[in-house]
Amino acid sequence: MTTPWSADFPFLAVPDRLSPHYLDNAATTQIVRPALDALVRAEVELRANVHRAVHARGEAATAALEAARSAVAAAFRVQGEEIIFTSGTTHAINLVAYGWGQRLQPGDRVIVSALEHHANLVPWQMLAERRGIELSVVPVDEDGRLDLAAFEDLIDHQTRLVALTHASNVTGAVTDVARVVAAARAVDALVLLDGAQMARHGPPDLEALGVDFYACSGHKLFGPTGIGVLWARRAVLADMLPMLGGGSMIRRVTLSGSTWADPPRRFEAGTPPIAAAIGLGAAISWLSVQDHSAMAAHEHALTERLLEGLRQRQQIRVLGPRRGRIGVVAITIEGAHPHDIAQVLDQHGVAVRGGHHCCQPLMDRFDLDGTTRLSLAPYTDAADIDAALAGIDDAIRQLT
Repeated sequence: MTTPWSADFPFLAVPDRLSPHYLDNAATTQIVRPALDALVRAEVELRANVHRAVHARGEAATAALEAARSAVAAAFRVQGEEIIFTSGTTHAINLVAYGWGQRLQPGDRVIVSALEHHANLVPWQMLAERRGIELSVVPVDEDGRLDLAAFEDLIDHQTRLVALTHASNVTGAVTDVARVVAAARAVDALVLLDGAQMARHGPPDLEALGVDFYACSGHKLFGPTGIGVLWARRAVLADMLPMLGGGSMIRRVTLSGSTWADPPRRFEAGTPPIAAAIGLGAAISWLSVQDHSAMAAHEHALTERLLEGLRQRQQIRVLGPRRGRIGVVAITIEGAHPHDIAQVLDQHGVAVRGGHHCCQPLMDRFDLDGTTRLSLAPYTDAADIDAALAGIDDAIRQLT
């Protein structure tokens, strides 16, 4: 079976491909053809260092890199100088925690939640240790959603930043960003969204979202690994300190000190991931012209097919809300370890993820060691879902 987007993904054309039913998209999506072509072209035709070269190849590489930046900015509806290339979401959030967070003082507060990936929790814990700030946590309700009523009681005028996931990588719950932003603006706090799971569902309209920072990863956006994006408002970037020092991020260096380049160069020390950034630009350009309503309807229909099948199996517990979720479905089977379930599914050619998904506080919230997670993409089809359900039946037989 195929989907309207299948032809754009080269992995589907590989004979006897490994894990033919790929349902581990929350960890890494497959690369789209335009991104792969751009990546190969960059490494073969444009391989040279950027920004300082005066030869034709170097100038072409620089132009391609900056075109990729512009493509990301256009898709996100922001300015190019507000787009910083990072190694991924983790790097992006750490950059904010260091470069922006270094100006915080004891008594200041950052709010996170019990739903967060470790990448949006550990950097703030480290900041709290360095700067003596307070870290407050929004609880999670029984449906695996943020308890926004508790959040609104928690936020106050000592709050400097609210750092939350745009969509959970475990429960699939989508955050009510408008409500979060309204509460933050009332106390003059900034908002950071971890967009690692949400960005692939259509480039986020950052102007409409009204947040101040947004982080996402190329390998979850049908692009290359080792590349990501931090977006921040121009005025915020202008006041941020660099996290890494070295070449390219400076204006002037003497033996007694240095001054910093303007953003985004200030935050891109050393040789950037040139080919990966060019590939990411191509992936986002491809995504930006797709029919996002059709993609959403396709994913919703398959998610419902999966959830309905799981509901018919009494031994299974599904985390997450019934509505307002993306195609990320985490389950447990009574008496079975998540890794064992994943291994049985692998025997059926179904790739899923077993473990805590870098969300140990969330696992503690539900008194679990881990879950088995199935996650969908535009190239997922009904055969993938049916294979997963058959594998789950086998896991129930073998493990319980």
